[in-house]
Amino acid sequence: MDKLERATKLMMLVVGCVGLLVIYFGFFYLLFTGKSTAAIPWYILLSPWVCIYFGLSQRKQLGVIRWFVSKWTRK
Repeated sequence: MDKLERATKLMMLVVGCVGLLVIYFGFFYLLFTGKSTAAIPWYILLSPWVCIYFGLSQRKQLGVIRWFVSKWTRK
């Protein structure tokens, strides 16, 4: 993995984690103060997780996919 790819993955992890904190704290603030959360679309709540996923190494990404498949398949 070259320096640019490593820096990009690190940046995606940092942006995802900071976005997760900001978006979810804001969402729960609105929720618990009784204000409307209708202005927040559902995909905004998922977008930090996408950044975090793409910031992971390929081995960890495959582990996440396997985990989801094992959780959502019927046995």
